[in-house]
Amino acid sequence: MTVFPHPLYRRIVLEPAYADASAYLFAPMLAAHRAHVHMLARQGILSAPCAEAILAAVAQVEAEGMAALAYRPGVEDLFFAVEGRIIALAGAECGGNLQLARSRNDLGAALGRLALREQQTLLLAALTGLRQAVLRQARAHLDTLMAGHTHTQPAQPTTLGHYWLGVASALARDDARLRVAQAVTNCSPLGAAAFTTTGFPIDRDMLARELGFDSLLVNAHDAIGAADHYLQTASSLMILASNLTRVCHDLLILATQEVGGLTVDDSFIQISSIMPQKRNPVVLEHLRARLANVYGGGLTLFAQAHNVPYGDTQDIEDEMLAPLFHLCSVADDCLTLLTAVVDTLVVHRERLAARAADGFTTATELADSLVRDKGLPFRTAHQIVSRVVRRAIADGIQPQAVTASLVEEAARELGIPPLDLDDAWVRQALDPAHFVAIRNIPGGPGPRAASALLDALETELRAQTPNIPTSQNDP
Repeated sequence: MTVFPHPLYRRIVLEPAYADASAYLFAPMLAAHRAHVHMLARQGILSAPCAEAILAAVAQVEAEGMAALAYRPGVEDLFFAVEGRIIALAGAECGGNLQLARSRNDLGAALGRLALREQQTLLLAALTGLRQAVLRQARAHLDTLMAGHTHTQPAQPTTLGHYWLGVASALARDDARLRVAQAVTNCSPLGAAAFTTTGFPIDRDMLARELGFDSLLVNAHDAIGAADHYLQTASSLMILASNLTRVCHDLLILATQEVGGLTVDDSFIQISSIMPQKRNPVVLEHLRARLANVYGGGLTLFAQAHNVPYGDTQDIEDEMLAPLFHLCSVADDCLTLLTAVVDTLVVHRERLAARAADGFTTATELADSLVRDKGLPFRTAHQIVSRVVRRAIADGIQPQAVTASLVEEAARELGIPPLDLDDAWVRQALDPAHFVAIRNIPGGPGPRAASALLDALETELRAQTPNIPTSQNDP
């Protein structure tokens, strides 16, 4: 007769699953055992002496730790290893009732949720750290002029602070998505047993309260078959990873010698083995690659939950643990590392400001000024400025050197009467600092608008994380 387990099954399936469970489920399992014993005793299903014996055994198993529970052939998983030790300590008559009115199905579902809940808490803390670092950069650079880009080309002046406020806004949504995923996760399946509940008068609400669950998964079939809490966490992290890779891309571009907008700290720089001058900010490349790993890990979870039975199946149980917790670990590492990178960036304000008007990024404001001050229709003003820009570029004239006569000439070619412009008016309209300063409607880069959004984002973050400073100005 073949003896369980087959050596290959043991090596490929059981031992890795045991290691994953040992790492993530041991503490939640003991907490769930305590809650179950307390409930059985209060409901009169388990005698007080037996409850005390089991609880004492659970305490001893906890004290002995996982070191005393190394994998042994013939023991299918961590649950049976722990239960066997508890029965040995409490006696078969008492310890043998630990699993009364319960199944590995609802217990395993609960343990996955408890372990994931802890990972989500760690991820939210790491995300908070990154949000704080981004807001610190935003506050430090509210007035740092730079060229903003669309379609990779210079578009309009903005500030580096305005850029960081955009990143902070996206991260706030990432935080909200992850908190929703945590709320979906924090529902108790305990009491569902195999998937039809039990004939014993258990108290599901008591179990949920003792383990810190917010609510019940009421339908027992759903309690066992649900995997959407895993997928919602995965999707939240995939969106977060997508947002962060775009930031990494932007930082890499700003750090090029051609742009020269910022320098990545030396502690994150690697050199070339052949080119002495090289200074490679490869930390951002590592982050980009690992964030792709987060995205791929999420797809793995979606694939495992695709087209499987809506019920008890290993696809969404033991097989979920390794990719799920690897996904969470990599995401946590990326958040922590990117926080350190952002906090140590050196920004070259003068170089960014000097190039803020390159490519005639202030042309929109010249057209707007013609509308605002001279009463022209916008499309007419747009045509005038378009001619001015084309001629200036052809003649090698920089934005700050454009004169009133050049604008008047372009207007005259379009049949527009004299506009009575002067050079000072044109210089102001083409000044990137002026461009930014007057854009103070909500969401703009102007000082009032940007400060208001920064204050709001800091207030929101402070409310979520009391007693944690959110800017360098905080005590």
